[in-house]
Amino acid sequence: MNVSGAVAEGFEPVREAFAANFELLGDRGAAVTVYRDGHKVVDLWGGTRDVDGSAPWEHGTAQIVRSATKGVAAAVLLLLHQRGELDLDAPVGAYWPQYKAAGKERTLVRHLLAHRAGVPVLDRPLTPAEAADPERGAAAVAAQAPAWEPGTDHGYHAQTFSWLTGELVRRITGRPVGEWIADEIAGPVGADLWLGLPAAQSARVGRVGQVNAPTQAAALKTRPKPAVTAAYADPASLTRRAFAAITPLPDENDPAYRAAALPASNGIATADGLARFYASLIGEVEGGIRLLRPETVELARGEQSSGPDRVLVVNTRFGLGYMLHGAASPLLSPTSFGHPGRGGALGFADPESGIAFGYVTNGFRSSVTADPRAQALLRALRTATA
Repeated sequence: MNVSGAVAEGFEPVREAFAANFELLGDRGAAVTVYRDGHKVVDLWGGTRDVDGSAPWEHGTAQIVRSATKGVAAAVLLLLHQRGELDLDAPVGAYWPQYKAAGKERTLVRHLLAHRAGVPVLDRPLTPAEAADPERGAAAVAAQAPAWEPGTDHGYHAQTFSWLTGELVRRITGRPVGEWIADEIAGPVGADLWLGLPAAQSARVGRVGQVNAPTQAAALKTRPKPAVTAAYADPASLTRRAFAAITPLPDENDPAYRAAALPASNGIATADGLARFYASLIGEVEGGIRLLRPETVELARGEQSSGPDRVLVVNTRFGLGYMLHGAASPLLSPTSFGHPGRGGALGFADPESGIAFGYVTNGFRSSVTADPRAQALLRALRTATA
């Protein structure tokens, strides 16, 4: 594989791991970017722009990053808190009166961010067209009865995170969440990321699709536990229902879907855009700004949920909107916080080392929280920063 781009001295192991991902782990097209103390030290890309095509991936090629979008959406609420416009310990109903229904009156804002709100499923799933309508999505989660008493347990809100966070932002600011991200995050930071892809940027975005593990050996390394397999196979489980809150699954290459703003699942970014965003959370980034104050970073990565996840059926750890380092989602170190995208993408920041990381791909695997390709890059990055 002809890998393009550059790495700073000492980060050569990341280039080697990135090239090996194409040879050994089945990457079709991908990019990885790393910042250290606000300066770019890794910027690599290779393969094809489209998962099913032959045109080369170029510098600036972007892809849908699925749940890695959640980390960007969480920053919106943290910034509103930092500016004094949002109280994390206030009831959601204080900002969104319709949410005070069906036993959700005591749900706090922090419960939404920590996946403790108890509404990971919808009794009636939304179609892709309904899901793209923020009013329909907001009305659905406002009316939904919780699967557990809010605040008492946690379970990954795979799809409903979109309408929980998006509507809260709209209620507080009067602006759509995608517009807010463009004006207050992507623009000032100088990050190529979008929630609601503008038509003018569509030519930069590649086609994505599902890919299989290249060898039986690779598949065995990622074989899930029997309980996880059973949960995904059971149509009545919280696991299946959470991921099926939009049914049928949207066509992620559909321009209409990409133009929608679903903070849980359909953000689009370059690897540099994702890494640059995380760099701006923990420090000043070259050519941009710092978004979060140190005390807000500590809020973001302070543990809110840990232990058995009622949806993912593994032990997970969450801060306020971010996954934390752990067995289910290994990051660079115990101080890291970020978010994977199901089957591929990963973005995170590590305040202790000053590292910010972004990986995007057009080939999605069956992994949910720890894709083997991203993990290979992380192992190399640990070597480079040791």
